[in-house]
Amino acid sequence: MTDIQRLHGKTHAVQYGERKLKFYWHAREADGHEARIHVYPNGLVEVETPQDTTLAEAKEVLLKRARWVSRHLDDIEARRASVLERQYVSGETLFYLGRRYMLKVIPSSAEENVKMLRGQIRVTTRDNSPAAIKRRLARWYRYRGGEIFARRLLAVSQRLPWVDEPPVWSIRAMQTQWGSCSPAGRIILNPDLVKAPIRCIDYVILHELCHLREHNHSSRFYRLLKRAMPEWQEAKMTLDGMSESYLND
Repeated sequence: MTDIQRLHGKTHAVQYGERKLKFYWHAREADGHEARIHVYPNGLVEVETPQDTTLAEAKEVLLKRARWVSRHLDDIEARRASVLERQYVSGETLFYLGRRYMLKVIPSSAEENVKMLRGQIRVTTRDNSPAAIKRRLARWYRYRGGEIFARRLLAVSQRLPWVDEPPVWSIRAMQTQWGSCSPAGRIILNPDLVKAPIRCIDYVILHELCHLREHNHSSRFYRLLKRAMPEWQEAKMTLDGMSESYLND
């Protein structure tokens, strides 16, 4: 969903009170004079500035928003602390399309399947070890994601004048992204995204489709995104707020 792939290599830092704020600095192609700060759901911080900005100026940008960044990082840490590690046993909560379901593990000497029934996701299996349940659910989410993503990609693409036909896409498990768009225009979606509400799925798909026209996070990109989905920020907030639960293994 983001260009988070570029967040690698050297990190920088500024001191804010007792907290050291580590960040990645990205100088983009010139697009006005606006600098942006991104706090990603996994806690990575990116400072994005016009191309002619110095590192010292980038640090000043971060310091001016340090209180806002710290608040977001505190929220992320609080969400992580409140999410217990999943054990893959009956009674745990699972998500699908934004709704909560109870996991029901049913040992069987013959059958193996995953079904949704009366508010439960039922895993019938010969091997009821946590590792086996986890693998079976991962395959089920991937299969369901393939069905849902194909439909939503077609529906969202049809609303966009710059998309003649849905681009080539695939599913790939990712730890820090909901989706990505390659320079060649290939879209990759995280199978765990199928745990989120449809409007959040549409937002991620739309975000990547906007990259077909603006492969950056410039003001042009955000104007394009807002025209296509005026409520995109609300959908992003919903997704970010539940990311720890959706991605919790």
